[in-house]
Amino acid sequence: MFGKRATRAVELLSDGRHRGEIGHLNVTAAVIDVSFEVKAGEIFVVMGLSGSGKSTLIRMLNGLLEPTAGAVEIDGTDITELSSRDLRTLRSKKVSMVFQHFALFPHRTVLENAAYGLEVRGVPREERREKAAQALELVGLEGWGDHVPQQLSGGMQQRVGLARALAADTDIILMDEAFSALDPLIRRDMQSQLLELQATLGKTIIFITHDLNEAMRLGDRICVLRDGRVAQIGTAEEILNDPANDYVAQFVEDVDRTRVLTASSVMEPPIPVIDPGHGPRTALRTMRENQTVSAFVVHRNRRLVGAVREGVIGEAVRTGAKALDGLVDTEIERVHPDTAVADLFGQAAESPYPLAVVDDEGRLVGVIPRVTLLAALAPGGTEAADGAGEPEEPQGQRADTGGRPPEPVAAVRETADDEGGQR
Repeated sequence: MFGKRATRAVELLSDGRHRGEIGHLNVTAAVIDVSFEVKAGEIFVVMGLSGSGKSTLIRMLNGLLEPTAGAVEIDGTDITELSSRDLRTLRSKKVSMVFQHFALFPHRTVLENAAYGLEVRGVPREERREKAAQALELVGLEGWGDHVPQQLSGGMQQRVGLARALAADTDIILMDEAFSALDPLIRRDMQSQLLELQATLGKTIIFITHDLNEAMRLGDRICVLRDGRVAQIGTAEEILNDPANDYVAQFVEDVDRTRVLTASSVMEPPIPVIDPGHGPRTALRTMRENQTVSAFVVHRNRRLVGAVREGVIGEAVRTGAKALDGLVDTEIERVHPDTAVADLFGQAAESPYPLAVVDDEGRLVGVIPRVTLLAALAPGGTEAADGAGEPEEPQGQRADTGGRPPEPVAAVRETADDEGGQR
């Protein structure tokens, strides 16, 4: 709270009053009852419109501003109780910051700017130059160390600011509207660079932005602020599919859902599946029981082999085949769980089967029928997909029988569960 009667303002706001109702106190309530925890190694995005309290909040996280009430804890230590000296140590060793307007020294070289945090810490000259050079290489500025900031583009100058934070090797990086001053294309490049660096370094990052698409792209979790209060905290998918209130719903209504939702958020359980050791008659029975015309073939360890279709299996049963050898289509479309929905449409259009979602070990974790993929574009996202009706392929690719059981491809009478039964 900014103003002489801040204590009284806290009392009134604690009763749930809006900050507009305390105007008579001549107090500005920037951040009101904001509580959250940030996990080690995640990108936690704080977003909101201008005046929502974002920049005030981030300056409390490293002690530049002291909260009127409450605490700010880093690894269990309340930094509001630290001395000025301990706060300076915290900022040099534990928490670094990347500013919106670069904050570079024009009279220092790029390398010297990147090494500045280490210089303040008292790191020997050669050591800090070596670490700064490594940080510049990480952000794609190798060979630019002897230049001065004026010789660099805006995007390159922001990379220097990021390199300075990386060179300091702090566990926590605060980024206050770090990319908002950049052109759209450069801004997206910087977002991609940050995600690549995070995948390698695993820093804990608190990222402030007013851009919803940026928040959705970068954030492991997102905190939406409105008038100094928390409107919602959740993953991009949670906020997009289950907004906490009308304000958040209006905020996200124009978001490109296909760039936020991933294969894992729209996929369905892989049913039915067939063991490659089973024969054609078991495969045919499985597809009939699930009223599908195709099914995936999966080892017991869930590793995906391929898929089979009812017509092929029915013909194999008719001719007396005992195994699936030569019947399995192994050249099916596979996608990773993290693939954006926007990148799935081309593969889905070309595939006679639902898309198979496989993890890094090649294990089948889900399937995406075309109808589910299209339903995910509607407001409500995956919820809309859940109620989209029966999928068309083995999740499935159901025969159009007008509600009647599908006509059999081959008449089969089984007297045993194994493949040796009579036909």
